[in-house]
Amino acid sequence: MLTINVAVLLAVIVVWRLRRRTEARSRFDEKLTVVIVLALGVLIAPTPAGRGILNILGQFASSVTQAGR
Repeated sequence: MLTINVAVLLAVIVVWRLRRRTEARSRFDEKLTVVIVLALGVLIAPTPAGRGILNILGQFASSVTQAGR
């Protein structure tokens, strides 16, 4: 039986949608992309990969803050 991880499927859909030209997108199309990206974020957040991304972004934000002082 073939199983598909929903987060991987959403990531593929996001990449596919973002490859299109900006001029070809309608407002509805952009809103749908935002909803899909938010759903992907909700699915990734509680995973170890999501925690790793959060850690990396936190380190980056603190280094930018330290550089600004």
